Amino acid sequence: MITVYHNARCKKSREGLELVKNSGKEYQIREYLKEPLSEEELGKILDKLSFYPMQLIRTNEKIWKEEYKNKDLSDKELITVMVKNPKLIERPIVETPNTAVVGRPGSKIEDIL
Repeated sequence: MITVYHNARCKKSREGLELVKNSGKEYQIREYLKEPLSEEELGKILDKLSFYPMQLIRTNEKIWKEEYKNKDLSDKELITVMVKNPKLIERPIVETPNTAVVGRPGSKIEDIL
């Protein structure tokens, strides 16, 4: 099963979801702003992405700049920050049973489908 971690207000996320829909494969949508990820879930996604937590953070978001930018945070603390502030999570994330990608650019999504 493919899972799309989606923010309906984000153009890139909507484009990524459309690519998954058009693939004809079975998928589910998780609107992570409405149904936040747990630290454990986010950790598993990071493992599939082969990302450090900082690589998944949207550093141009106002909340990041105002509250976290100049802090020296551990990876565990960064995961906690993303769980508490899911708007900071880069999107869209498309996850399969074995791997995951951030769909920027959309061709990354096509590569795993």
